[in-house]
Amino acid sequence: MQKQSNELEFLKQKKRSLPGRLKVILKHRLGWLGVPKVIIYRGFCSEGKAMVSGCLTEDKGLAKPDKQNSTWQNILSMIKRYSSDQIPGAKVRIELANTAQETLSNDNGLFSCTLSKAALPALPQSQWVACKAVMPNNASTEPKAVSGWGEVLIPGTDVDFGVISDIDDTILVSHSTQFLRKLRLMLLRNALTRKPFPGVDAFYRALSKGVSGGKCNPFFYISSSEWALYDLLVDFCAHHKLPKGVFLLREFKAGLLKLWKSGGGTHEHKFEKIDLLFKTYPNINFVLIGDNGQHDTDIYTRIARKYPKRVITIYIRTVKKVKNRKMKKISEELWKEKIPILFTPTTLEAAHHAADNGLISPASVTDIAAEV
Repeated sequence: MQKQSNELEFLKQKKRSLPGRLKVILKHRLGWLGVPKVIIYRGFCSEGKAMVSGCLTEDKGLAKPDKQNSTWQNILSMIKRYSSDQIPGAKVRIELANTAQETLSNDNGLFSCTLSKAALPALPQSQWVACKAVMPNNASTEPKAVSGWGEVLIPGTDVDFGVISDIDDTILVSHSTQFLRKLRLMLLRNALTRKPFPGVDAFYRALSKGVSGGKCNPFFYISSSEWALYDLLVDFCAHHKLPKGVFLLREFKAGLLKLWKSGGGTHEHKFEKIDLLFKTYPNINFVLIGDNGQHDTDIYTRIARKYPKRVITIYIRTVKKVKNRKMKKISEELWKEKIPILFTPTTLEAAHHAADNGLISPASVTDIAAEV
């Protein structure tokens, strides 16, 4: 029955992707199609089930960012991210450990699947396992198979907790609620020149290590930014030595004219992705970190109410002016429901709270204070 359902979905997806597929074939025959590229986003695994996703796209020719890049080079890179054509309706084979599964890319060139029989034993320490995605040879796109490599996270059995963090205006200064300032940052800066909030990198490293300093607590980064910005966010986190984590971004049909909508629209997908993580890891409790610019407070509250006692604490960075009375009222209401929440404009205050509540080592607060 399940096999029939998968086959029906496969056929429906192929039918939906037909217009985009014809466009790709036409570009190929005219010699306009760029080199196909397979990108695998970081996935995650639990109890033998691995969630893997990625994208089939024309190679955007993006060079690695450099602090010395000119304004024009940064603008050109952002244009490339949003102007490249994705490859819809193409078959992709995901290979992980001892198992493989086929799926189709959707209208936006994105693909995802759940491998249910992956032999990936959990170890005390969290680990990353390599996986591969292959687009078989197809005369309409590329005469030879194209492949890409990615990684899947297996949280350790000895973790203290997991961390789910928003990105824009939580760790990355983005001015998400101010359109012109947001667009200026997107166009004129790159992953190495965009700035984190003071002390956030040291705070996140401390959360990753836990109160004992020897843990490897898993991190998941949730954002309303679209997958087109995946490479920028990975490079940003690596450059600032933020804990390596899984990114869960928003599906959005890329297009140059839609660049200005980046990070906007509904944020309901955040709730759905966080809900998936709580279901995937029923034995892990979570720290939720966000800001008051894009409904994080409401989303995290709904999660805490749905999963009582599994939200350790909620940290909300106050980047948008809110009357103290309103924040106090929200805090009092949530504390009555035994949902701990802290509104704060600074990373240091959150770090002191985390140390007082046994989430990070008290000694790490000194390092965080030094960075702030």
